[in-house]
Amino acid sequence: MSQTVRTRPEGSGQALSEAYDTALLDLDGVVYAGGNAIAYAVESLGTARSGGMHLAYVTNNALRTPDAVAGHLTELGIPTGASDVITSAQAAARLISEQVPAGARVLVIGGEGLRVALRERGLEPVESADDDPAAVVQGFGGADLPWGRFAEASYAIARGVPWFASNTDLTIPSARGIAPGNGAAVEVVRIATGAEPQVAGKPLPPMHRETILRTGAKRPLVVGDRLDTDIEGAFNGEVDSLLVLTGVTDGAQLLAAPPQHRPTFVDADLRGLLTGQPDVVEAGDGFRCGGWTATAGRERLELEGDGEALDGLRALCAAAWTAAGDGACELDGGKALARLGL
Repeated sequence: MSQTVRTRPEGSGQALSEAYDTALLDLDGVVYAGGNAIAYAVESLGTARSGGMHLAYVTNNALRTPDAVAGHLTELGIPTGASDVITSAQAAARLISEQVPAGARVLVIGGEGLRVALRERGLEPVESADDDPAAVVQGFGGADLPWGRFAEASYAIARGVPWFASNTDLTIPSARGIAPGNGAAVEVVRIATGAEPQVAGKPLPPMHRETILRTGAKRPLVVGDRLDTDIEGAFNGEVDSLLVLTGVTDGAQLLAAPPQHRPTFVDADLRGLLTGQPDVVEAGDGFRCGGWTATAGRERLELEGDGEALDGLRALCAAAWTAAGDGACELDGGKALARLGL
């Protein structure tokens, strides 16, 4: 896929909730963290929805069913139906259904979200490699997933059964910190078998296809906190994206982002849906946003001026991304970010 290399965040004269018909929202790190709503999320999403924006929640976590996710969001004060939730389990189930006979058995290594998604596609979840499965699917199963389940997957894969994974996120946020994600579990099976799974979740195309099929979005905006899943998924789907700084991505990672990890817009939190976005413009040898001007020096990024910290970060992104071209910026941005408190 050939795309123009993004060298700066874009501006928008309209509120993003008006410029786009559908927000495709990640959950962990965007809407909630550790099960609790992130600051401003409930109010911002309510305002966007009342203004006519369709809200859809797109998660790589295959453990919970759409009903369970919708119930959790509703409890947080964000009224949500199961049809508004799209999971990597659903994307994996569709991918499998296109490659095995109708009604085929599928060995499940994971939680209830996978079983529900498979049944929705007319497939039969089974628990053993000896149940003659036509496919193996692996998704996040929570902290209590027995080690023996990985062995069961390995036995089936060694017999030539095709292997699918809901996603390969190495980590997942929890209330106590960062925990191993499904990608870590996939590595266990990969080491044991030498096989490679077909992967459905973000940032790969099957997840984006599932999302568009289920939402009918015409002008979607991906909203996420992770560069390597949310933003790269938007890049692969050739749609715009908003990075919010309420999750795992920090300023240094954003400045160093290669083209596929560069968001269209950058904002602090979900209030960014309700506003326009400032322009980043050329200013001599650098770039200006608000009261800040950023330039790329020989060894580090330089920042002058004052004003809103986010405007400084946007200007720094333009200087870093322009200097990096189609690679990753290696200039030191630490001092400039420290000025912004980021």
